[in-house]
Amino acid sequence: MTKVWFITGSSRGLGRSLTEAGLAKGDRVAATARNPETLHDLVEKYPDQVFAIKLDVTQRDEVYRSVAYAIDQFGKIDVLVNNAGFGIIGAAEAFTDQQVRSQLETNLYAPIEVTRAVLPQMRKQRSGRILQISSVGGRVGNAGLSIYQAAKFGLGGFSEALAKEVAPLGIKVSCVEPGGFRTDWAGASMTYAREVEGYESSVGARVSFFTSGKYIPMGDPDKAANAMIDLANHPDPPVHLVLGSEAIALLSQADAARQADLKKWLPVSLSTDHQEAVNFLETKEGRAFLNPKTN
Repeated sequence: MTKVWFITGSSRGLGRSLTEAGLAKGDRVAATARNPETLHDLVEKYPDQVFAIKLDVTQRDEVYRSVAYAIDQFGKIDVLVNNAGFGIIGAAEAFTDQQVRSQLETNLYAPIEVTRAVLPQMRKQRSGRILQISSVGGRVGNAGLSIYQAAKFGLGGFSEALAKEVAPLGIKVSCVEPGGFRTDWAGASMTYAREVEGYESSVGARVSFFTSGKYIPMGDPDKAANAMIDLANHPDPPVHLVLGSEAIALLSQADAARQADLKKWLPVSLSTDHQEAVNFLETKEGRAFLNPKTN
């Protein structure tokens, strides 16, 4: 059964690969881009399947208008993919107010608003898939990426809560968290804050690595697109899907460090309970509460 996709940021990167994969499969795609002329070749090749829409995801009126256009054209939206976004590197104190706002507006506020615009249609259908293109940087923090990762961590939290909220409606939500992929994320799409003295060994090292030409991502965007096609059709999709061996390695290291910290500081964590809670946890019911798998 063919699906109708609504994909933001369809003109390049993962969005372009996913748009092409969906069309090749026979699905229909409402492909959005700030400059829809960049999708002209796909419109010519798939005139009955693709509908190119001008959309700046930071403009609320355009968001709701583009969703209405897509529904008018195709009658429904089966899969929403919030892909539009860009990266920025710098020390937290070095970013301008405009850079901070731009990151949050594009990488966090926009996917939330696009999701909110599509949800009434999916709720009416009692079905739908929402794929939020986040990053392993939404699970692991790294020097130089504080503002970018603030947005991605926020998107992950929003998506995790939303998945529980809309499950009774037949809507499934997945946060896709790639590592480095061979798109222009670390190239033409990357922006930088001004340099600030004192951060040479942390932020400066990352800037130098990305601008040196030595960074060669391991991920293949076409393979990622195929994985997302399968994800949208899976009967039991995960809320978090990590893509790429680089992302798996980073997340595994981060999870191990978090577990070690949790264990090390557990006495302090437990010491803050109210005495009534302490008394409860010493009972049979309390021990069962702490270890539900033993019930």
